[in-house]
Amino acid sequence: MPVLTRLIPSPVFVEIRPGALDALGGILADQRLSTSGRIAVAISTGSGSRLRERLEPQLPSADWYEVVDGTLDCAVRLADAMRGGHYDLMVGLGGGKIIDAAKYAAARVGLPIVAVSTNLAHDGICSPVATLDNDAGRGSYGVPGPIGIVVDLDVIRQAPVRVVAAGIGDVISNISACADWELSQRVTGEKVDGLAVAMARSAGENLLRHPGTLKDADLLTALAEALVLSGIAMNISGSTRPSSGACHEISHALDVLYPKRSAQHGEQVGLGAAFASHLRGERELTGLIVERLRAHGLPVRAEQIGFTEAEFTDAVHYAPNTRPGRFTILEHLDLSPSAIRDAYADYVQAVNS
Repeated sequence: MPVLTRLIPSPVFVEIRPGALDALGGILADQRLSTSGRIAVAISTGSGSRLRERLEPQLPSADWYEVVDGTLDCAVRLADAMRGGHYDLMVGLGGGKIIDAAKYAAARVGLPIVAVSTNLAHDGICSPVATLDNDAGRGSYGVPGPIGIVVDLDVIRQAPVRVVAAGIGDVISNISACADWELSQRVTGEKVDGLAVAMARSAGENLLRHPGTLKDADLLTALAEALVLSGIAMNISGSTRPSSGACHEISHALDVLYPKRSAQHGEQVGLGAAFASHLRGERELTGLIVERLRAHGLPVRAEQIGFTEAEFTDAVHYAPNTRPGRFTILEHLDLSPSAIRDAYADYVQAVNS
């Protein structure tokens, strides 16, 4: 009887613990990763620059590149600057924007990348997607996932609490995204990858029901592991489907329609997940999501991140345009602006009761 298996694209190594940065030099010395020691390191102008002094003695042959922001133009400039460097691999050191820019640049020049995260704002640390600002607002670009992940919990504790909390909103939104994918299977016959769903939903459920606070090392470890699992789930499915449904469509619409606003991605998708669950009639789940978001100081109403009811209504109505061909509860219900406004009013009443 034949044994049927499949290869799962995943990082070669994952280091999540206090003091993990102290082992970075030894990890990168692994001959499977770098045979010459020639490494390009992309760093932010903030936390990355401060860590450079600590890491330079470990990486004597590395070249360092400062990344100003998370724009497509900046990522292209980074790739151009690295050409001719004859590097074995690239290290992206910083927050989500820097790592996304580094992932795009590494893909452009054909280098594997190791992601060293200084915060846990979203699942970009392991995903096969780079989200970058462009002239049209913000775009998502397919890239190879990182071959290694390093998360130093001592460094994470120094990140702004709001930024780390946003990662919880991003992971919890997996639950809504998987529900949307399964809805599409029932209505349109779209194929669902059960393994990808199992990994993404388990990551979300773990954070949804975790009793800890952001001061607890156990919760930070669970969050980092959940973000990695979300990225692997996307690698398995070959798309963002297990982690991106109506929740992300709403967030992308907010980015497109109101590009000057400053809400975190995880804040927006957490709110989007709660509202999408309400639209699917999942009252108990909606209550659990709202409760957990509130526990970590995350928004549960649009006004808490600077959007009026009318702006949120417009964003929800526009949201399906951000992912043409993707079927979620928004496409299924196809609500008019007035129906969305009424649904949001019902949602607000439910979360305030």
